[in-house]
Amino acid sequence: MREEALAMRKSGFAYSDISKKTGLSKSTLSGWLSGAPYNPNKQTIERVGKAIAAANAKKTKIRQEETEATRKAAFLDIGEVSNRDLFMFGLGLYLGEGAKTHEITRIVNADPTVIHLAMKWFHGIGVTREQFLLTIHLYPDSDIEKCLQFWSHTTTIPRSQFGKVQIDRRTNKVKSRAGKLPYGTAHLSVRSLGRKEFGVILARKIQAWTDEAARVIRMRN
Repeated sequence: MREEALAMRKSGFAYSDISKKTGLSKSTLSGWLSGAPYNPNKQTIERVGKAIAAANAKKTKIRQEETEATRKAAFLDIGEVSNRDLFMFGLGLYLGEGAKTHEITRIVNADPTVIHLAMKWFHGIGVTREQFLLTIHLYPDSDIEKCLQFWSHTTTIPRSQFGKVQIDRRTNKVKSRAGKLPYGTAHLSVRSLGRKEFGVILARKIQAWTDEAARVIRMRN
């Protein structure tokens, strides 16, 4: 779906056209396609008018130039990332997206980049790939097989390590999430697989790490 949206954008279609074709929200498309080249095609110009199409193309170009300048500045600001940087980054990620219980080690998010970073962090604290269990939460109108293929390809976690798909059938959630979470939400859990230190002990250790980090930061002047 992302490749289809990118191809349409490069072909000169406006976000509204891409949204109508793919079912994705404009905010999702903006996040995905902000850096894609855009020159309105004949169909777009005929629909919105030459002046508006030209103005939108100019705004897009300015926004892309500003984004590129920001990225270059960010590259200089971040510099090299040490193992400690990764460790502290992961604690912040877990504090926001991790399980709020001492019994489970799990991070939940709909963004594959976040799940990938979580896997990197888990590897850094000794978790092996075989210990991951990925459970996907979807909606009634989701294409289950397509979503499973997406997450398996994105994370490189084999389907044999996927849990049973969970379908959210709450009617008040369906419309609000339509198009915003095209591949559902991934629940990345860590299994002990017989290694005691990666069971409840790991969950409690992560809780202690996040508590201590939060305490130290709060005490800073």
